[in-house]
Amino acid sequence: MGRSRSGAFFARSRECRAMYLSAFGFARRHCSCRLRALSIPVLAKGMNMTAAGQQKTRTGVPARTGQAGGTPPPESGGLIKMPPRRTWIWFLALLVANFVLLRVLKPGGEQSITVPYTLFKEEVQKENVASIYSRGDTLTGRFRNDVTYPAPGEKVPPNLAAAREPPRTAKGFATTLPAFVDPGLEKFLIDHHVEISARPIEEERSPIATLIYGFGPALLLIGLYVWMFRRAAKQGGGMAGLMGIGQSKARRYDQATDQKVTFDDVAGIDEAEHELVEIVDFLRDPAKYTRLGGAAPKGVLLIGAPGTGKTLLARAVAGEANVPFFSMSAAEFVEMIVGVGAARVRDLFKQAREHAPAIIFIDEMDAIGRARGQMSIGGSSEQEQTLNQILTEMDGFSSREGIIVLAATNQPDVLDKALLRPGRFDRRVVVNLPDKTGREAILKVHTRNVPLAMDVDLGGIAGVTPGFSGADLKNLVNEAALLAARLGQDKVREKDFLDSLEKIVLGPERPLLLSRADKERIAYHEGGHAILGLVVPGADPVNRVTIVPRGQALGVTYQRPDSDRYNYPEAYLKARIVGMLGGRAAEEIVYGTKTTGAENDIEQATAIARRMVTRWGMSDKLGLVQLAPRENQYLGGAGGMFAGERPYSEQTAREIDAEVQRIISESHEEARRLLTVHRRQLDALATALVARETLGEEEILKVTGLPRAPQLGTGMLPSAEGNGKDREAAHRSPLLEEEVP
Repeated sequence: MGRSRSGAFFARSRECRAMYLSAFGFARRHCSCRLRALSIPVLAKGMNMTAAGQQKTRTGVPARTGQAGGTPPPESGGLIKMPPRRTWIWFLALLVANFVLLRVLKPGGEQSITVPYTLFKEEVQKENVASIYSRGDTLTGRFRNDVTYPAPGEKVPPNLAAAREPPRTAKGFATTLPAFVDPGLEKFLIDHHVEISARPIEEERSPIATLIYGFGPALLLIGLYVWMFRRAAKQGGGMAGLMGIGQSKARRYDQATDQKVTFDDVAGIDEAEHELVEIVDFLRDPAKYTRLGGAAPKGVLLIGAPGTGKTLLARAVAGEANVPFFSMSAAEFVEMIVGVGAARVRDLFKQAREHAPAIIFIDEMDAIGRARGQMSIGGSSEQEQTLNQILTEMDGFSSREGIIVLAATNQPDVLDKALLRPGRFDRRVVVNLPDKTGREAILKVHTRNVPLAMDVDLGGIAGVTPGFSGADLKNLVNEAALLAARLGQDKVREKDFLDSLEKIVLGPERPLLLSRADKERIAYHEGGHAILGLVVPGADPVNRVTIVPRGQALGVTYQRPDSDRYNYPEAYLKARIVGMLGGRAAEEIVYGTKTTGAENDIEQATAIARRMVTRWGMSDKLGLVQLAPRENQYLGGAGGMFAGERPYSEQTAREIDAEVQRIISESHEEARRLLTVHRRQLDALATALVARETLGEEEILKVTGLPRAPQLGTGMLPSAEGNGKDREAAHRSPLLEEEVP
C-alpha cells in the first residue's frame, strides 16, 4: 500500500516575485511508521512518485553540497597539508623513554628487598653487610653480596607476606628494628665492619646517568612542544599555527597555476551568469568604467539553494577575469579564542590587497552575517566582532583597488541590513534551480568524459529530473557511470540513467518475499493512485507503476509533468490531494478495511490542505490572511515570521482545522466516487501489476483503456462506458472544476 511523499521547492519567477512550486514528486508508501511532513507546497514541478514502503523514503532532491552547472577542478593551493602520520606512536615512544629514565636511571634504581631482622643479623654475622642507615625503627642498607629472600627451598610461615611473593635477589635491603631494645647492636655492627651512615644510602651513578636523569625529562617535553609547534605551523601555513592563529585560512586559487574554471564550465544558470559579466569586464579593464566616474560594485551576494553552483560561479568569475581567487567559509573565521575572527578578516583582506586585482569569496555568509542582536548569547560577541570587521574592511577599500567580494548564502532574510546596503553588497544575484533546458546543458557538461550509448537522450533525462540542482545531476551521471561499469558495459545507456534515478530517489532494489495477498493489496493501492492520475483533470501523466520493493518502499507510482511549472491553480492542488488519497480509497472499496499504509498519504494531503488555508488564501471562510509562518524558500522550514506566539485566536485555529478537514473529506469522497466508477479498470490494472510487477505508461493505458487525464478547465473526466451527455453527467467533477479563469 502506499505512502505519499511529496517534495517541493518554492522559488520566484523570473518575471515577477510570485512564489512557485516545484517538486520532484510524491511517494506513497505502505508503512506503519510515522513520517515527518516535508516542506510543502508538494506540487509537481517535478516527477510525482507514489510509493508503498515501510519507512519514509526521500522524494525530491536530496540536499547535497555540490556544483551546479559544471565540473569544478580539484582544489589546489591553499593550506599546506601534511601527510597522515601515526602520531600515537610518537607519544608511545615518549612514554617508554620517560619510563626508562624514571625506572632505570633514577637514584636508587636498583631494587631492594625487605628481610626479617633475624636474617639481617645473620648476614651481619657473615660480614655480608656493608653499610646501614637508621631512621626511627627502620634500617636500610646494602649487602656486600647478593641475597635472595625467601631462599630457595626455605619454608616460610603462611601468615607472612613473603610466603605470597616470589623469591627476590638484591643487594639493597630494609628491615624493621624490634620493639625491645638491643643494647649490643651497635657494638655488634662495629665488630663486623659495618659502616653506620648518617645519610641515606644511594647507589653510585656515573656522571652521564646523572646528566640524563637531570635534563632528560625536560628535553623530552621541550622536544614534544617543538614538534607540535612545527606541525601546527605547517598546517596553518607558516605562522598560522599556535602563534599565528589569527592568520586567514583562505584557500587561494591562482589561475596561472591551478586548473582554470570559466563560464564554459558553468551551465544551467544563465541569468546569474549574465549578471556577473560586468564584474568580469571591470576586473579585465577597470579604466573603461573609472574614466567616466563609474565604479564596480564592491560586493555581490549570490543567493540560492544548496547545490545550485554558487561557489563554481564565483570561481568562474575569477577564471574569466584571470585574477587570484581567495575562498573561505564564514564558519572558519570564528574560533573559541576571542578576537581571532576579526584578525582573520583583516589578514584575508590584506592578502587580497597584496595580490590585487583579486576576488574574495565567503561561503555560507549567514554563519557570521546574521543580524546583530539575534545571535545566541554564547558566541554572539565574537560573531558580531567578526561581522563588524567585515563591514569596516568593505568600507575601507576603494573600488579602484580591484577587489571584489563575492558571498554565498541560502538564508538572505537573516543577514544584517548593514551588509546589504549600497557600498557593501551592492548586488544580489539569485541562482535558481535550472529549468529543463538548463538541466540538459548541465548534463552535457557532466557527460563530457562519459561514453554514452546511442539511445541516451539527455533532453529526455532532463525532462524526468525537474527540481534537480546541478549537484544532483552530477551525482546522477556518476551513479549511471558506476552502474554501467558494474554491469561490464563499455558505454552508459539511458536505462542506466533511469535506474540510477530510481536508486537515488527510492534506494536500490531489494529482494523481499511478499505473499500473494500482500502483493495484491499493494497493487490495488498503487492502482488507485494510477487510475486517479488518468481520470482527474490536470493530473500529471502517470509514467510508471511498480510493486517491486526499492529501498524502503514496497511500490511506486511515478507521475511527472510534461513541462516545468511555476504557478499552480487551486483546482490543481485539490486534484493532487485527490490523487494522494487514491490508495486509501482503493483499499476501502476493494477490501472494506483500513490499514496503516496510507499514513504518509494523509500526512502529505493534510500538509497541502493546511497551506491552502493558511498560506495561499484559498479558503473563502478565512479569506486572504497569512496564518502560517514564512518558510525559507531555499532550505524549507519556518523562517521565523511568527517566531513567538501564533498571531490568531483559538476560534481562528478551530476554523483552520475545520477548513482543512473539509478539504480532505471532500477530496476523499471524490477519490472514492471516481474509483467506484472505474472499478473495472482498477481491477484490470491490479491484476496486471501482480503478474508483471512493473508497467510503463503505454502498458498502463493499454490495460486500463483510458487516455491521459484531460487538462484543467474542461470539467470532463474520461469514462470507461457511456458517451455523450450521460458520460458528461456521470463524470463531471464539481470539486475539481477550474475555479480560476
